[in-house]
Amino acid sequence: MASTLLPIVLQQLAVILDREMEGELILLRGAKKEVEKLSSTLRSIEAVLNDAEKRQLKEEAVRDWIDKLKGISYDIDDVVDEWRTATLKEEIPGDEHIPFRRKVSSCSYILSPCICFSQVVFNREIAVKIRRLNGRLDVIAREKNLHEFRTIQSIEEIDRPRTTSIVDISEICGRDKDKDKLVGYLTSETVPGKRNLHMVCIVGMGGIGKTTLAQLVFNDKEVQTCFEIRVWTCVSDPFDETRIAKAIIEAIEGRAPNLTELETLLQRVRDLTEGKKFFLVLDDVWTEDFRKWDPLRDTLKYGAPGSRILITTRKEGVATMMGCSCMHPLGKLSEEDCWWLFSQIAFSERDPEERRQLEDLGRVIAHKCNGLPLAAKTLGSLMRLKKTREEWHYILDSEIWKLEEAERGLFPPLLLSYYDLPSAVRRCFSYCAVFPKDHKIAKNELIKLWMAQGFLSSRGCTEMELKGREYFDSLVTRSFFQDFEKDKVDGSIQRFKMHDIVHDFAQFLTKNECMILEVNGPEELTWDSDSRKARHSTLVVAAPAPFPVSISNADKLRTLSIRHEDNKRIAYALPELCRRLTCLRALNLRNSLIDEAPEELGKLVHLRYLNLSKTKLVELPESVCSLSNLQTLNLTDCQCLQKLPQGIGKLIELRHLEIDRTLSLRVLPKGIARLDSLRTLSRFLVSGPGVSQASKIEDLQKLNCLRKKLRIEGLGNVTDVSQARNAQLKNKRHLNGLEFVFTGDNSMQRIDEDVLEALQPHTEIEHVSIYHHRGTTVFPSWIMSLSNLKGLVLDTCGHCKFLPPLGKLQSLESLGFFNMNSVELVDLKFLGLGIDHGGSESLPVTLFPRLKELGFHGMKGWQKWEGMIATGRDEDAQVKIMPSLCYLHINDCPKLMALPHYLKSMRPKELIIYECPFLKQNVQEMAGVNWDMISHIPNIKIDDRYVQKDLHFVREGEPAQVSVLRTAAVLIHPQSQFLKELAISATCLASGAF
Repeated sequence: MASTLLPIVLQQLAVILDREMEGELILLRGAKKEVEKLSSTLRSIEAVLNDAEKRQLKEEAVRDWIDKLKGISYDIDDVVDEWRTATLKEEIPGDEHIPFRRKVSSCSYILSPCICFSQVVFNREIAVKIRRLNGRLDVIAREKNLHEFRTIQSIEEIDRPRTTSIVDISEICGRDKDKDKLVGYLTSETVPGKRNLHMVCIVGMGGIGKTTLAQLVFNDKEVQTCFEIRVWTCVSDPFDETRIAKAIIEAIEGRAPNLTELETLLQRVRDLTEGKKFFLVLDDVWTEDFRKWDPLRDTLKYGAPGSRILITTRKEGVATMMGCSCMHPLGKLSEEDCWWLFSQIAFSERDPEERRQLEDLGRVIAHKCNGLPLAAKTLGSLMRLKKTREEWHYILDSEIWKLEEAERGLFPPLLLSYYDLPSAVRRCFSYCAVFPKDHKIAKNELIKLWMAQGFLSSRGCTEMELKGREYFDSLVTRSFFQDFEKDKVDGSIQRFKMHDIVHDFAQFLTKNECMILEVNGPEELTWDSDSRKARHSTLVVAAPAPFPVSISNADKLRTLSIRHEDNKRIAYALPELCRRLTCLRALNLRNSLIDEAPEELGKLVHLRYLNLSKTKLVELPESVCSLSNLQTLNLTDCQCLQKLPQGIGKLIELRHLEIDRTLSLRVLPKGIARLDSLRTLSRFLVSGPGVSQASKIEDLQKLNCLRKKLRIEGLGNVTDVSQARNAQLKNKRHLNGLEFVFTGDNSMQRIDEDVLEALQPHTEIEHVSIYHHRGTTVFPSWIMSLSNLKGLVLDTCGHCKFLPPLGKLQSLESLGFFNMNSVELVDLKFLGLGIDHGGSESLPVTLFPRLKELGFHGMKGWQKWEGMIATGRDEDAQVKIMPSLCYLHINDCPKLMALPHYLKSMRPKELIIYECPFLKQNVQEMAGVNWDMISHIPNIKIDDRYVQKDLHFVREGEPAQVSVLRTAAVLIHPQSQFLKELAISATCLASGAF
């Protein structure tokens, strides 16, 4: 990673020189020359790094030279960051009541935001350190000349795919016969008298497609119907019986077991599988030690006849050890199948003439894939971005094809694709080696980790998070990532995995830099000289093992992620870790059930990323506020957390404060107002007038960088409308969702209507939710100006008597009303019409033109839904109502008698009525007085039963043959991410399923 780290160091040095030139910084005598010399030497080295990194694959001497360069690059970065941190701290007032003033450009990066420093004397100790670093670097520079490296222009621009969106290309070919053979064996009848448990093993080299074939089999319809239970678990190396047992239990029960002892877990597995016909996939098995496998096999043998286990492995010895009754060797793809897979990707979006000109070269490249699907996919993704024959020839003629690595069939294609990336993207990919194999990686967390390491720094005006998404997208187009979990609404990638060969490749690139340490027994970790060089590490400690305190010997670590099943032991080791591991940029203690964070956290002066989510913390120590570089503080799901430190306003670099589901947190410190770099603040808590040193609504005024969604709680505590107006929500133009929660002191005089009117957002807001509003109307004047509003929820607005007139909102797609108990009548005003639509209304008109989902829930007082009376006049045809509606859900409205007449002219796909006894009677199939108004709706569900499915009447007692039935508790269509996330509360659901 030398070539990927050097630009970061050079950029930081450039900042120092720029500040000195602009008079914002005074360097000690001679220090400027030392910094200039350091920068000049590094640039001369950078010019030859591309050649050096490729030669290191074959030349050990070059590899050693690069290792030295990596070491000093990290040390330079640490020294420069130490200086930056010291100067930054001098700019922060010690008094929380003093507003922080700084000159800010429109973006903030290496010295982010761009701070106009007063005259700061460069610390003498730092100057001495830089002089020593220059001496070390001179030696490395002289060695560089001995190797006679060539200067090769590096790629620094990201190739843009010609398509408009990222496509996860997962074409599968040449495996139909393999799949059919395996499915046939797995679903065949068990021979009487033979053992119940049969094991099948797919054996083949890495990248051959074993996991893909197993996935095809696992998801085959015949397999799905044949087995009562299907479970998939990735085993990898080492074979961990405890983890596998937990995975099986979680797959069957739908939740992780609260058990740690292996014997107890195995007993639970037996209870769940005994007498049931199950199909278990054990993917990527390595161990040939039968002692590891026997306890699990003995547990699983009590399944019903016909139960099957499918194993994938690279080693035939595994199949023999596990006693497989059928071994299926998986061969390479045929030449033609490999070409087909390669060409599907490489020639995507090309015209026929372009394909004709490149096909001869493409067939040669496809031949080099040697029948390996992963190689074909990787090279296809690379060549998809190359436009000319010259570029294709360059790939064909690369020296990388001559590598003699153990995995030479796969590493050359991966290396070609890797070296074709800009150095900034290469360092982001290499960092992924810090995650364990088969780990589901959250995209947004990965981007924050990249940011913490300085990989996304820029002197331009692009948001770091945006740059991270661009880099991520580039890696997706190159097929470095797979197995995507996507958002159901916008299709964006949320989580992903790396193929195990790609993971091996990342570890190959970062040897001795990224380490996965697994502790399974009482033996302490041993640290050799290579281990001490580690910069990024994930520590996985099994339950019986003690916490390895010797991890503190790796005092150069920049990333430490700890996973320890016996979480309480971490608490004892944390203070010493914080004292020793002072280079840390990222610390992940997620799900470690510590109830107290040590004061020593404040010693981690370089820390940018701190993940304490799902811990038992009650409070954070004030020392955390000295972490002036901190960018991300994740406290999600800390349900015991009661307060944040008063000095939080000192965290002026903080961009992401994640406090979702912190149910015990009732107050935010006043200093939150100073965090004007915040991009994420999921909850803002408004305190009452009697609470001192706590946040008030006006403290939102300067937080104009906030993005995505903001939930403002405690609005019932606002006593002065001018304070709400001073929040200036209309200036927060990056927000796309707002939740207004009017909880607060009910004994006070409430001015909810005026407060909501004053909290006017920008006109491009997409989602709004209003909870616990106590006004008689919930219709601020600004709501009709929201031209891009897609989702609206009103929940528990108990004093509101009429629903607001929303029919003219042109972009509204989802609309939900919950617990509006004072509403008795929904009339024509709800549509945005007057009582007589023939008045001044301009015709033709379409009301709720884009509304797709409409839900009424828990409206106990609602009696009448008034519709337009058909007159037969031409005007009737010119009024269209909800032409796009797909889903109409009416739940727990016990007094509602009938549906409006205009429902007959609408074409929803689904109508669900639940716990509405009068309405149920009036829409009884074939007999109810309102049946003719809904009989055209394809899918009608009343209480727990579909009465019509796909326009076919379903008689009582007759099952509706549908595989995708939703339960009555699911009152909003699952594609509506907005309503699902922002609106549904337990009180809105009859069964409490959410």
